[in-house]
Amino acid sequence: MDFEDFLRKLTACRACPRLVEYRSSFPPGYWAKPVPPWGSGPIMVVGLAPAAHGGNRTGRMFTGDRSSQNLFKALYEAGLASRPYSISRDDGVELYGVYITSAVKCAPPGNKPTAEEVKNCSRWLREEVEIVKPRVVVALGRVAWRAVSEILGVRGEFRHGAVVEKDGVYLVGAYHPSPRNINTGRIAVEELAEVFKLAKKLAKEEIQHS
Repeated sequence: MDFEDFLRKLTACRACPRLVEYRSSFPPGYWAKPVPPWGSGPIMVVGLAPAAHGGNRTGRMFTGDRSSQNLFKALYEAGLASRPYSISRDDGVELYGVYITSAVKCAPPGNKPTAEEVKNCSRWLREEVEIVKPRVVVALGRVAWRAVSEILGVRGEFRHGAVVEKDGVYLVGAYHPSPRNINTGRIAVEELAEVFKLAKKLAKEEIQHS
């Protein structure tokens, strides 16, 4: 499957009735479909799921919500994004060597997908790994870590800064840059930026800036 075919099939997915109902409950103008990935390069960043008023509204992962602003401050500090924010699909932000996606492609109620929904979406994430062939995968949070671990066939407990490797592909763990994690001090933007700097080193590839 080529990438354009993948995107067409992904955005037409209706496999999870609860998620289809929830994503469709928002006002006109919301994206309200499975949210496609964006970017390209050797570093794959995997979040949990689109935010109800972020990716589900804008149609781009980690765009238009507070978690996205925290993430992009860190990416910018690490030299992996052209600007420290992500507001809309036409905001002109560029990613440098980074591909952004999620373990679950639709916004879940309460930002909590069920185990079955994560399993249903694993087919899409698996295809992404096969198409993109990342050198490094940064998993933002425990759910993303488990989803990627199963696909890569690696073992290791999730923790911030954890690194496991198999067949030349590195899986790196990081706390999710949610407002709650930032506000409680579980993680700081600067600490997340250090994870991305590590990912750059592990990728062993010069990241090209436009």
